[in-house]
Amino acid sequence: MSQSLVKNYIHIVFSTKHREDFIDENIEKELFSYIATLCKDSESTALQIGGTDNHIHILCLLSKKIALMKLVQEIKAHSSKWIKTKGKKYENFFWQDGYGAFSVSPNNIFPVTSYIKNQREHHREFDFKTEVINYYKKYQIEYDEKYLWD
Repeated sequence: MSQSLVKNYIHIVFSTKHREDFIDENIEKELFSYIATLCKDSESTALQIGGTDNHIHILCLLSKKIALMKLVQEIKAHSSKWIKTKGKKYENFFWQDGYGAFSVSPNNIFPVTSYIKNQREHHREFDFKTEVINYYKKYQIEYDEKYLWD
């Protein structure tokens, strides 16, 4: 094959350090927009970004030119620096060290997009820890809970 053809939809999830409530509704739209730009700069189109005060979800089409780990690293580093410029409230902002990432079938793009859009509503019923553990169980990812939370 003389060309590389790739289409990988990825659902990325990570939280603020110690799940501190930094991402309030006053800044989230601007933050999500900034993260979408970071994704675009890495040729990884963001299809939907959402979250709550202590974590975010990103559904993107991962570029064939960048490793997932590098994309997440770029998003975290640049958005962390950016948010710290938004006022005194955010000067101690950090993302957690790790992340979760899950492949998404093209047939499931709409349900995942809807899920991400409605994060604040979903989290009236369960917290971030429950959500992450449910994802790991769904995707049959082995984990040691003592290393999940920083």
